Amino acid sequence: MNALRIGIIGAGRIGRLHANNLKSRVPGAELVAISDVHEPAAKEVAASLGIAACGDYHAILSDPAIDAVFICSSTNTHSPISIEAARAGKHIFCEKPIDHDLDKIKAVIDAVRASGVKYQIGFNRRFDRNFKRVHEIVKEGGVGDVHIVKVTSRDPEAPPLSYVKTSGGIFLDMAIHDFDMVRYLTGSEVVEVSAFGACLVDPEIGKAGDADTCAIMLRFENGALGVIDNSRQAVYGYDQRIEVFGSKGCITADNETANNTTLYTADAVTREKPLWFFLERYNDAYIAEARSFVEACLNDRETPVGVNDGLQPVLIGLAAKESCEKGGVPVKVAKKTCGG
Repeated sequence: MNALRIGIIGAGRIGRLHANNLKSRVPGAELVAISDVHEPAAKEVAASLGIAACGDYHAILSDPAIDAVFICSSTNTHSPISIEAARAGKHIFCEKPIDHDLDKIKAVIDAVRASGVKYQIGFNRRFDRNFKRVHEIVKEGGVGDVHIVKVTSRDPEAPPLSYVKTSGGIFLDMAIHDFDMVRYLTGSEVVEVSAFGACLVDPEIGKAGDADTCAIMLRFENGALGVIDNSRQAVYGYDQRIEVFGSKGCITADNETANNTTLYTADAVTREKPLWFFLERYNDAYIAEARSFVEACLNDRETPVGVNDGLQPVLIGLAAKESCEKGGVPVKVAKKTCGG
């Protein structure tokens, strides 16, 4: 196979991003089609890229010339489409999460195993050049034994209420990236969570049953501790920072800015604000994760972010949600793997 022929399911914001990247920035990828239940959206993307469009994704799954799919549709469709795609023999790249229901995730795992197709979860932050470097340094023992890992993740503005009502809540739609990141950075599983949530940005989010601000404490299998803080609104931009502290030292990764200059004057020391949102902050990481998926498919290698990496952050998120509902009491994370 010289090229991986790909169809995208979902022509919203993330589907469009992947479409543009796959068309011209991912060697070995051949984007051939895109679908969306709102067919005009699919046609708009298709016209700009010179590919086919359809309203029913089954046209992509039934096309024997298509080798792989990118599932970029709404969260509630990820697991059923994953199962259908696996049964159709398509390699699968699926945006996070697989699902919020553990039985549905297990059904996906079973289908992927039975079919033998490749499956990768879209935790793109693992592919950010700075976060990846932190991971490498920690894995090489550069900070010694890990004692504390900290993640700050704050969006520049709150999402629309329509999203909040269907997203699964802050622990399963936003913090889930951070749960994946702490696993990636420590190389250890989370065994216990204490979480606190508040509604400090928009009271309507609280009325919808969610929090917009949260603080999470984690205990890892290797004895390390973790701290995550999230907010739906950081007025200065997309705040994305990590720190790993260990027995031999500490490594950090700060926010990305438009440039790294700092102006020093008698009045102030001034530097750029963080980049505004994830499309700017992480596009290089989206390209890198797509490249890794295509390379795994073409060279018959395991994907770097597999189905178990899709399962574990959901288990942590469910424990965090339970802890928050119980006033922050520690909750054990369920021990489940792809093996049971």
